[in-house]
Amino acid sequence: MRTFLVVVLYFFLTTSFATDPYPRNEALDVLHYIFRLEFNDTTDRIAGVATVTIRFKKSTSAFQLDLVGKQINGRGMVVDKVLLDDVIIRHSHLGNRLQLFLSKPAEANQEKKFVIHYAGIPSDGLRITKNKFGDRTFFADNWPDRGRHWLPCIDHPSDKARVDFMVVAPQKYQVVASGKQIEETTLPRGLKLTHWEERVPIPVKVMAVGVGRFAVQQSADIDNIPQSTWVFPENRDEGFYDFEVGRDVFLFFHQRIGPYPYEKLAHVQSTTRWGALENASNIFYMEGAVTGSREHEALIAHETAHQWFGNSVTENDWHHVWLSEGFATYFAALYMEQAHGPDRLADIMKENRIEVISYLREKRTPIIDTTISDISAVLSTNTYQKAGWVLHMLRREVGEDLFWKGIQLYYTTFRDSNALTNDFRKVMEQVSGRDLAPFFHQWLYKVGHPQLKVDWSYDGATKQVRLAVRQLQKGPFLFPLDILLHHPDGRNEAKTVAITSGDQVLLIPADQKPESIVLDPGCRLLFEANLTAR
Repeated sequence: MRTFLVVVLYFFLTTSFATDPYPRNEALDVLHYIFRLEFNDTTDRIAGVATVTIRFKKSTSAFQLDLVGKQINGRGMVVDKVLLDDVIIRHSHLGNRLQLFLSKPAEANQEKKFVIHYAGIPSDGLRITKNKFGDRTFFADNWPDRGRHWLPCIDHPSDKARVDFMVVAPQKYQVVASGKQIEETTLPRGLKLTHWEERVPIPVKVMAVGVGRFAVQQSADIDNIPQSTWVFPENRDEGFYDFEVGRDVFLFFHQRIGPYPYEKLAHVQSTTRWGALENASNIFYMEGAVTGSREHEALIAHETAHQWFGNSVTENDWHHVWLSEGFATYFAALYMEQAHGPDRLADIMKENRIEVISYLREKRTPIIDTTISDISAVLSTNTYQKAGWVLHMLRREVGEDLFWKGIQLYYTTFRDSNALTNDFRKVMEQVSGRDLAPFFHQWLYKVGHPQLKVDWSYDGATKQVRLAVRQLQKGPFLFPLDILLHHPDGRNEAKTVAITSGDQVLLIPADQKPESIVLDPGCRLLFEANLTAR
C-alpha cells in the first residue's frame, strides 16, 4: 500500500504542472468584451468593433489576442485599426494571432480599453447558413476554441470575462445572446440594434449570439430567473412542448447544486454542428432536437447541467475537460433518476459502461490525458461516459449526503471561476475527511478499469462461498465489490467485499450453496468480468 501511495503522490506532482498547448500570457486578464457586430443578408461578411478591457498583472509593452486572419480562400478577419484612448496604436496580424504594441508599457494592475475595428467572412465559429426551413440564420459555434475565427479574444477557458453583444441586423430578425437583453432599437435603412449584456464572467467557448426568425415563449420565472424557448416559427408547437420540461430540469439543479449563475436561461433551436451547445444562459440545440415527442429530455438535462459545470465552474486546462463533460453527463443521469426513478439511472449507467468497455478496446488512454495537443480531440467516451462513472463511484465512495455536500461546496467555492481536478479532489476530501488521492489517481489518471476473472465454489463443510478474483488488466485497482447470492429457497443475500490486490481469494459465509451469484447487482462499479462456477 505504501508503494501505491508513493506512486500516486508522484503522479499528482508530475501531472499538476502539465498544461494544454495554448500559449498563455500570465500578464493578461481580460475583464470585459463588448462586441458590436453588423450582419447583413447580401453577403456573409461581418463588420465588428471589439472593445476589450484588460487588466495587466505585470508591466507589459506588447501582447497578443487570438483572431484568425485572412486565408488563401479569402475568408478570415482583417483588422483595420486598433485604438487606445482614442489614439491608433501599432499592431501586426500574422496567422491566428493579433499583436498589439503599446507606446508606453502598461503598469501592473493597470486596466486599459482597446478598441479593435475589423471585418471579414468567418471561416468558422459563426455559422451563417440556412435552417431546414430555408431561412437565413447566424449562430455562434465557438466550442472549443473557434471563437477566434470571428472575435478578437483570449480563446481559452482559463480567461473568463463579462461580455456584451450589440448586434445590428435586418429588422426581420430576432437576436438572442448571452446575458440579459437591455436594448432593442429600430435603426435607419431597415436595420435594428439589439443589445445583450452578460455581467457574469464566462469563457469565450460559451459566449454566444443567435440571429434568425423565432417563435419565442417566456415559459417561467424561477426565483426571478426567466426561462424561455426560442424555436423556428414552423416548429412553434413542437418546440414549446419539448422544452417545457426544461423548467423541471432547471429547478432540480438550482435546488440541489446551488443558485443558478446567470440572468436567464433560453433553450434555442439552432443550426449548431453539435447535438447541442451549452452556451452560457442560452443553450443552442440542433434543429432535429425539436420533435414534439420530448425524446430529448436527457439532452436538455445535460446542457442545463453545464450552466453550473463547464460554464460557471470552468476547467482551467483543456486536459481537465471531464470537470465539464463528465459532470454534465452524470448530473443529467441524476436528474433522470429523480424524474423517473432509480431503475432509469441504473439503465443509463449500464449503457454507459458498455460504451466505456468498448472504447477501451479502441483506445487505451486515461480520462486526464496530458499527451493531447489537438484540443478538438479532448472529447471522448472517457471524458463523457467514463468520467460520469467516476462521479457515480465517488458518490458511493463517500456516501450520498457527503457527495452532495461536496458538490455544493465545490460549486460555491469555484463559481464563476476556474478549477482543476485537484481542486475538486481537495473539496471532496474536506467534506469526507478522507484521503481520496488513490481513488482519483486510479480512475482519472490511469488507463482502463478492472477486468475480472472470477471463479466461485461452495464448501459445504465450512459453509463458505470461495471467491477467487483475478484482475487481468495491467496494474490492480482497489475497490468495493457488491455480490448478491441467490439461494435455492428464493432468498437473496447481499455482500460487499474489498478488492485490495490483483489476485485474491475471498471467503463469504453462506448457510447453503447459492443457486447463482450476481456481481455488482446495483450497478455501482465500472468493470467487466467473466464469472464461472466451479
